[in-house]
Amino acid sequence: MKKYYFLLLFALFSQVSFAQMKLIKKMLSNEKDTTRKASFLPIPAFGYSQETGFEFGVGAIYSFYTDRIDTLTRSSNFSGNVTYSTKKTYNLTLKGDAWSKGNKYHAIGEIRFKKMPFNFYGLGNNTNQADKDDLVQQQLKILFDLEKTFIKNAYIGVSLGFEDYHYDDKVTGGIFSTDQRIIGKLGGKLFWTGVSQSYDTRNSNNYPTKGFFGRLTYQYAPDFFGGDNFSGSQIKLNIRNFWRLGNQFVLGAQGIYHTVQSKNTPFYLLPQMGNDEMMRGYYSGRYRDENLLAVQTELRFRYNNRFGLVLFAGTGTVWGKSEFDVDQFKPNLGGGFRYFFDPAKGLSVRLDYGIGEKKGTEKRQSGFYIGLAEAF
Repeated sequence: MKKYYFLLLFALFSQVSFAQMKLIKKMLSNEKDTTRKASFLPIPAFGYSQETGFEFGVGAIYSFYTDRIDTLTRSSNFSGNVTYSTKKTYNLTLKGDAWSKGNKYHAIGEIRFKKMPFNFYGLGNNTNQADKDDLVQQQLKILFDLEKTFIKNAYIGVSLGFEDYHYDDKVTGGIFSTDQRIIGKLGGKLFWTGVSQSYDTRNSNNYPTKGFFGRLTYQYAPDFFGGDNFSGSQIKLNIRNFWRLGNQFVLGAQGIYHTVQSKNTPFYLLPQMGNDEMMRGYYSGRYRDENLLAVQTELRFRYNNRFGLVLFAGTGTVWGKSEFDVDQFKPNLGGGFRYFFDPAKGLSVRLDYGIGEKKGTEKRQSGFYIGLAEAF
């Protein structure tokens, strides 16, 4: 009888090993699936940034085309993950980016709940490492955008959103509690609505190799909740362009501008410089103020359908209503590695390392990031 048990275990082990080898071979294959069929990938969710540390959890990505025959129809991507990080961050995120047949309609949705400790350095473009304050943020965010094209490549859209924030200060007598300019220390909530105008000639929404993208949004939050809760407006401008340089190289450029207009803007709604997409290497929120302007370029080298490398450089600054100074722009520089887990749709896992300024006697600012999809 033991012999039969051994044979059964050997057969099961062989099947599992064969399936694993088949999966590994598929994930490393240089072949591109041209059938445009849907893909569903349950994966261990992981990531890293200097704000959260290493994130671990579970997630899934579902990607499909609403029209498999029309090669111009863009891929629709839905993802969800639940993660916990080494810096005690809890995160639940559901995201959707859907395109209808012929790209006539475009819908974007997100639901996020996050609880995370983070470093607060104060307001403005010249904060100091020595003023670091430890806060804990709890955030609930819900948004939905719907756009429709009326002229080829041009889209007009509307948006709705709700955000709720709560904060806990872990440092007694720190800059967060003593700086009287800081509004919204306990948190708050807002409901906003807005409109958008975009123009998009990219040949892919995941990994474009040519084309232009520009989007201007205006959002307004009325005095819906009263008290010290935010009421006002914000404007965001996002411009990108891509050029193909031969068969393996792509040059991308991006510029963003973000401004908040209000008499009672809480610190958590002020534009923040630095994240895993723009000004990589700067701690998100190290510099924050009423206005943000940043630009970057990225040279992408795709060795084959599965692997690629990038080099990037950029500059950016934040300022108040009357403090803009061209001498205050800060530099960033870095590089990264790409693995395309769905080569046909251009979906990738990226590893980036960016460096920023060295201020006085402080250590040079830098950051390492692991995430999904291209930075822009």
